[in-house]
Amino acid sequence: QVQLVESGGGSVQAGDSLTLSCGNSGRTFGNLAWFRQAPGKDREFVGAVTRNGVTNYADSVKGRFTISRDNAKNIVYLQMNSLKPEDTALYFCTVGGPPGSRSPWQYAFWGQGTQVTVSS
Repeated sequence: QVQLVESGGGSVQAGDSLTLSCGNSGRTFGNLAWFRQAPGKDREFVGAVTRNGVTNYADSVKGRFTISRDNAKNIVYLQMNSLKPEDTALYFCTVGGPPGSRSPWQYAFWGQGTQVTVSS
């Protein structure tokens, strides 16, 4: 059973940093992606990491966000720096899709999300 749990969200000021975590109870992560969804908008790709640690990012976050993984702890992190108000969204981690996929429809398992709110 895959159970993903995101944590680390919060309310911050523009320019601040946050680190989100995604835990997967009892199973080793394969390929994983982060998505986000703002009210009234479609779910948007943020970044992905393969089981071998290869990452790719959406242009909107490239250079500001970093995905890393601790395979020993079964945790994947999303380090978010220089946050902007437009980064405000519910952030999800997801697994079960092809390596690096940017389509939410290709992922099988999702967490409940963690809210990130950035004020100007």
